[in-house]
Amino acid sequence: MPGISATSGKPVKAYIWNEDKNQKVVDCLFNPTEYSFTKTNSWAPGNLIGRDLPLANFQGGGATTLTVSLLFDTYSLPSISGQASETPQDVRDYTEKVFNLMKVDPSLKDSESKSSRPPRVSFRWGNSWSFKAVITSITQRFTLFTSEGKPVRATLDVTFQQIEQEGTYPPQNPTSIAEVEKVHVVSPGETIDAIAFKEYGDARKWTLIADFNNLDNPLRIRPGQTLAIPPAK
Repeated sequence: MPGISATSGKPVKAYIWNEDKNQKVVDCLFNPTEYSFTKTNSWAPGNLIGRDLPLANFQGGGATTLTVSLLFDTYSLPSISGQASETPQDVRDYTEKVFNLMKVDPSLKDSESKSSRPPRVSFRWGNSWSFKAVITSITQRFTLFTSEGKPVRATLDVTFQQIEQEGTYPPQNPTSIAEVEKVHVVSPGETIDAIAFKEYGDARKWTLIADFNNLDNPLRIRPGQTLAIPPAK
């Protein structure tokens, strides 16, 4: 499943990456429990003369958007020590890092227009979960406070809009492919046990491929999907 290390089997944190600066922005304190993809196409009515129903003319496709709710809760983290009294960390130390990704970065200036823009980002989770996008919307809700009014729990509803062509199974991070010497591109009608037999000579070793690629449902691999083939055990 997304968020499970293929090598250690331990949960890993989802995180947000700044694509322009090639650096991690923030780890999610808690992995999301769900996320959703939305895509729209634009159709315009055609000539209606002599027809009960106008023809629909395709105008173009819209970018896929990813919507995810992220929980940040510093109340459950170890308290900050070395102060007069131990208190939970201000949750805005985490949430502002995400919120700031919607602000214009002066260093990202177009050479022709001379105008700047917010950074491009990616939402990543484990070795096989990466969605390159720009953030178009953030709703920030604070739901728990200390007696002094410091927020210690917040939920961020974040909408990412894709900047590269990809489906609802985002492509793998290059790091997962780099860990192995061989990859396999799924052919139409091919099943994961057939791939295992082709690669290992043993159809029962399909679990090696499924675990390494963090496949939610190994029965739903799709044509064109790239699978990393780990060494046989």
